[in-house]
Amino acid sequence: MNETIENIITRRSIRSYDKNRKVEKEKLDKILEAGTYAACGMGAQSPLIVVVQDDKTREKLRKMNLKAMGKTGNEDIDPFYGAPTIVIVLADKSIMTYKEDGSLVIGNMMIAAHSLEIDSCWIHRAYEEFESDEGKELLKMWGIDEDKYVGVGHCILGYRDGEYPNPKSRKQDYIRYV
Repeated sequence: MNETIENIITRRSIRSYDKNRKVEKEKLDKILEAGTYAACGMGAQSPLIVVVQDDKTREKLRKMNLKAMGKTGNEDIDPFYGAPTIVIVLADKSIMTYKEDGSLVIGNMMIAAHSLEIDSCWIHRAYEEFESDEGKELLKMWGIDEDKYVGVGHCILGYRDGEYPNPKSRKQDYIRYV
């Protein structure tokens, strides 16, 4: 089978990570680069990629994501599943295809990660996080125009803590020819 197609078919979302094992910089750089080559409407390259690996910022994002999830006060929940690297994808909301552009960036990174034996998962609620006052303050602190960029999603990266999951069966009517 073609290696690219095999990576697409065999990639799984991982929801339990070894908190103590970080992704090697050379692998992380390749994953991020793959994200920059995602297809973008009219070649506008509306997304921005922000890499978070420090515990303080990670904890702040965890709390913001819990708040967006409606789970504040529950300190036991980690919406990032212990992954040591959180990659936030933001996009310029003035570009008509910003959501699609950012989504393709995350998709490229997840496939690239799998090809390098790095596990990943898409985590939602980035939009809500960065529309909040706290999120806008983070953007400003990072030198990102908080009125221009919105959250699209997170791609968490790391090494799984547990068995590799089996794929779910594909639904029978997934494809239709007309």
